Amino acid sequence: MSDAAPATRLSHLDEAGRARMVDVSAKDVTVRTARASGRVLLSAEAVAALREGRVPKGDALAVARIAGIQGAKRTPDLIPLCHPIGLHGVAVDLAVEDSGVLVTAEVRTADRTGVEMEALTSVSIAALALIDMIKSVDKGAVITDVRLEAKDGGKSGSWRRS
Repeated sequence: MSDAAPATRLSHLDEAGRARMVDVSAKDVTVRTARASGRVLLSAEAVAALREGRVPKGDALAVARIAGIQGAKRTPDLIPLCHPIGLHGVAVDLAVEDSGVLVTAEVRTADRTGVEMEALTSVSIAALALIDMIKSVDKGAVITDVRLEAKDGGKSGSWRRS
């Protein structure tokens, strides 16, 4: 099976319309990176608790950062048709802002397929962990705007959100 599919056929379906994992064995191993971001909207009380280190469960940002790294590593366990690939770097940053927390993740590999889903999963899991840590202060927290910001490498080259 090749990953080169006609434009009229979906790459993750076989000839009978059944789901399949795309065969990437013929692709070149190249350095690939992806950056994603998302936001956790929080109440002013929750933002103050984060800034002042008063979150009842402890260091919410540290826990969310580690969860984001773990999420990137577990992506193929969570997203059914993702390839298990070796991740060579995962960086997760959480920036407390007046409206909540900006979560960013950058993932890097040298492999046959990209790491966009790993970056998006990292952001999503970090955001969920943050909500778990802060829910006693703000039950109304909202995850929003999870999106790919940039990718580099592979056949399609570089892409940046405008």
